[in-house]
Amino acid sequence: MMACYKGFLIMSDVVIQSDGLGKAYTISHQHRERYTALRDVLANRVKKAWSRIRNPHYYDHDTVEEFWALKKVSFEIKQGERVGIIGRNGAGKSTLLKILSRITEPTTGRVEITGRVASLLEVGTGFHPELTGRENIFLNGAILGMSQAEIKKKFDEIVAFAEVEQFLDTPVKRYSSGMYVRLAFAVAAHLESEILLVDEVLAVGDAAFQKKCLGKMQDVSTQSDRTILFVSHNMTAIQSLCSKGILLKKGGIQKMGDIDTVVNDYFSHEFLCQLVNEWNLDTAPGNDAVRVKKVHMLPESEDPVINVTTPLKVTTEFWICQDSVTITSISMALKNIKGEYIFACVTECSCTKGLYSAAVEIPGNFLNDDTYTIDFYFLKEATVLFLHQDCLVFQVNDIPRVSTGYLGKWVGAVRPTLHWDCSRLADA
Repeated sequence: MMACYKGFLIMSDVVIQSDGLGKAYTISHQHRERYTALRDVLANRVKKAWSRIRNPHYYDHDTVEEFWALKKVSFEIKQGERVGIIGRNGAGKSTLLKILSRITEPTTGRVEITGRVASLLEVGTGFHPELTGRENIFLNGAILGMSQAEIKKKFDEIVAFAEVEQFLDTPVKRYSSGMYVRLAFAVAAHLESEILLVDEVLAVGDAAFQKKCLGKMQDVSTQSDRTILFVSHNMTAIQSLCSKGILLKKGGIQKMGDIDTVVNDYFSHEFLCQLVNEWNLDTAPGNDAVRVKKVHMLPESEDPVINVTTPLKVTTEFWICQDSVTITSISMALKNIKGEYIFACVTECSCTKGLYSAAVEIPGNFLNDDTYTIDFYFLKEATVLFLHQDCLVFQVNDIPRVSTGYLGKWVGAVRPTLHWDCSRLADA
């Protein structure tokens, strides 16, 4: 598979140039009928076969759909630029990085890349689960086009950065998701590639490691003039690292330019408040283990702006789809519009195959004026089986405070009403 195409000239300082890039997928829809006799199945197949014989251009619109994940995407990125790619889930961010990484081939258009590319797109990409951490460092480095001498030169730095020295000779199939990410990022960041592509995988690591990764990306881009493309829902991380931004919407570029301008446009136009989302089993977000039926917030109303004094109840309804799957805990994380986490809470459970509901209450007089999004994590022990990001969006507005004489937003992430005890101790 190729992501680089000959046929047009780029300037010497341009390392990535995309021209009319598009990616289409064919989606098959199976009509589920609870009771279907064998004679009906055979009759339908004969009918479709006869239709194709009579009309070679016959297209079964009921079962096949063409979906464009990217469409007419054109841009250029110069050497040393740090570019943040943002957008809602399904906007095409990961598809774009997979094309640039030569993992998938575009349907239309072309992109030319100058220099070696290191990519970190999914946890464990390029790792063999049966090999040890040590062996995977050399394997992943070879996949990235590095010689054995280059890998040996950086080996100690990679191990120190990943903080996995104790488990270096352990098969990576026994690593936690956080250890996986630490080692994968360390390999990609330390080996000598000109272009580094990073998807939302850093969300798996802890806060300290995320900060460490951002610092490393800043260092490699400034010291070695490496080009970085960074996909994240964390706008604070995007703005701290990147100087340029690309906003994707429904597979196309909606805005491109200075990162602050792009992020502001994203906040203004993309985050429409919504207190209820519901799906059927065929279209539900999730995977083979967990699928989400509904997420909603009480009080539900046509106006998604909520008074700061109003208590909230956030509920997720979900299917566990396999007999072998058990959910042991569910976590709800609240983020502000910049992607900064305000708090997270967790409940322990033991949920096997079936339909479930989990609800958490947020007291009134707790949240500050802001726009918030909610993530739900479904976990088995320490493993995240599914992360449902930005599933609800809502805005909290304060009430007028005439008595205090101050009508602006309070400082801090939250503004709880706490009990005070003020009493006179003695005469002056």
